[in-house]
Amino acid sequence: MSGSIGYGNTTFNHKLEGFGVLQAPGYQPLIFDANPGIGTRYSNWVNTVTTDTTALPPYTFSASADTTKLGFKGHSFNIPFKLSLHYEFKKKYRIGGGYSWEYMSIGQLHSITYKDKIGTFKPDDPSGFMKKYYGMIGYSFYRLGDYLFTGDLNIGGFKPGNNFNNSLIKKGLYYNVGVTVERELSEYLSVFARPSYEIKSYTLNIPESGKTIHHQINAFYVNVGVTYSLPELPRCYNKDCHAQINHAHGDREYRSRMHKIWKWQNPNYGQNNPNLIKYKGKNKKKLNPY
Repeated sequence: MSGSIGYGNTTFNHKLEGFGVLQAPGYQPLIFDANPGIGTRYSNWVNTVTTDTTALPPYTFSASADTTKLGFKGHSFNIPFKLSLHYEFKKKYRIGGGYSWEYMSIGQLHSITYKDKIGTFKPDDPSGFMKKYYGMIGYSFYRLGDYLFTGDLNIGGFKPGNNFNNSLIKKGLYYNVGVTVERELSEYLSVFARPSYEIKSYTLNIPESGKTIHHQINAFYVNVGVTYSLPELPRCYNKDCHAQINHAHGDREYRSRMHKIWKWQNPNYGQNNPNLIKYKGKNKKKLNPY
């Protein structure tokens, strides 16, 4: 089982097919249904649908998706908290699942066309917590000393935060592929870093128009965390036993009670004390301490 925290960057990207854009001087851009023309206007079309009824000032720029390609693109930053549980077999294959609770804050979105005429806008209530649940499969493909490299795939569902109007949103599965680089501290404890790339999207329904806007929200993440493996053997019950390796009492096998989970239970030479005493502390400054 493992727990991690990380950083992510999500790219918000959508096209406004069937819509138009209005840009009045000093205002945020608005969109409208291009067929039959300028009618109901919307000031937010990312995490909810907000209609706009303010009077438009003169010299308002307008463009329609019927004649040009319209859309907006921007970024958000993410802080994911992730818990997972997996089973490992043949020391190569992994299968499991997990849960993620992720803070996401949407930044400014920029027009992909008419950048000199259409300004940026920021959705209403841009910050919230997204929830995810997923299944996982993985394969450990390379080992270098105490470092283990595992490729894995997460597939699951997600629910945007309360700053999204989920009643207007249709979601699909998301796919996250990454490489976990683990540094083994013992048989049972590892620290790891996992860069990954995630593909996901949602469709926002615009009720009055009968149309939808498809939002692509792919993301790049880097997570760091700790993995703890449940021991196969019980800890030795004998308080006077100083065995440092797996050993037997009677007809049952036990693991050492001499080491914490971050120490090797079956240490090879030098694993318990990788630095010789003569190189530690004050001795390391002496040329010939012995």
